[in-house]
Amino acid sequence: MKFIHTADWQLGKPYGRFEPEVRAALTEARFDAIDAIGSAATSHGVDHVLVAGDVFDTEGPEDRTIVQAISRMERHPCRWWLLPGNHDFARNGGLWDRVRQRVGATITVLSGPQPREIEPGVWLLPAPLAHRHNLDDPTDLFDGMATPGARLRLGVAHGSVRDFGTQGETKNQIAPDRAHRSNLDYLALGDWHGMLKVDARTWYSGTPETDRFQRDEPGQILLVDIDEGREPTVTPIRTGRFQWIRRSWAVNDQAAFDAECDQLLGSIDPPATLLELSLAGITTLTDRVAMLGRLENDVGHRVRYLDVRASDLVGRPSEDDLAQLVGEGMLGVAAAKLSARIEAGGLEASIAKRALERLFVEYSREEKA
Repeated sequence: MKFIHTADWQLGKPYGRFEPEVRAALTEARFDAIDAIGSAATSHGVDHVLVAGDVFDTEGPEDRTIVQAISRMERHPCRWWLLPGNHDFARNGGLWDRVRQRVGATITVLSGPQPREIEPGVWLLPAPLAHRHNLDDPTDLFDGMATPGARLRLGVAHGSVRDFGTQGETKNQIAPDRAHRSNLDYLALGDWHGMLKVDARTWYSGTPETDRFQRDEPGQILLVDIDEGREPTVTPIRTGRFQWIRRSWAVNDQAAFDAECDQLLGSIDPPATLLELSLAGITTLTDRVAMLGRLENDVGHRVRYLDVRASDLVGRPSEDDLAQLVGEGMLGVAAAKLSARIEAGGLEASIAKRALERLFVEYSREEKA
């Protein structure tokens, strides 16, 4: 049997930090990922798609978000099995009742922990979340689930086999050896947004459309090929449109910076890239202005989104830089005084450094104008 394992669609995610144009593109890409999943199912002869939680970003999405999700799934002939996660947990009268009112026979909401025989001898064991945070292992119930005549037992759950957070009490914790404990042939997990192999029978699929600056790889799903008595074969398939990449460059002159830019632009698809770039180094103010100018006027127009962090790129005026200012009357006097304060050190040195840089930047802008 072959099936697709996916999770963490988080449809309706607001992307509030971005401008409307970027926000709209990212939102639409999450819906397009459903079509990419359905197309992959068709091309690989897959009848079942297991969605291991967080189909929606909240427990109260707009009706349009629900209808869009359902209509995208219903375009494809496969069966969709949707598990409530911590973002869209199951409760009476909530989101999943709204979904059930609209779905047809090809979409099933796994809102209760009842095993389902999805093919003869193939049982699906769901562990839906009834609350955002559960202190108990939601997969403990697998041990007691009866699966008569089972040749394959497939678990689907949403939670952490380790604490992926940095602080606070661990929630929705799943035993890392759950597949072995509960005699599962495969355990499909959601919650971690990157692909992760826990063991041969336990995997996180990651999100099908990347949504944060944590990893370079685009969104993907897992094609699982499994048979009774053998370990599953798991193959990642790319479904994501956008890449979110984070880079840190140490540069000390414009030539090194331009080389980094050229190499980056040659290795990515710029319109499908969101870039968070940190710059560090000590350079002349002229080069610093030129570097930031290229980012603003060239790279920033090529990529989908650019976030530049340049506080660690220190600009020092060269003798030539200061010579330009000296000939500018009062500007030259101000530059000389600021330079003297920088050389003297003390509490005012850092303020004087920023003031001199600003003075030179404004002077450079006037020169270009």
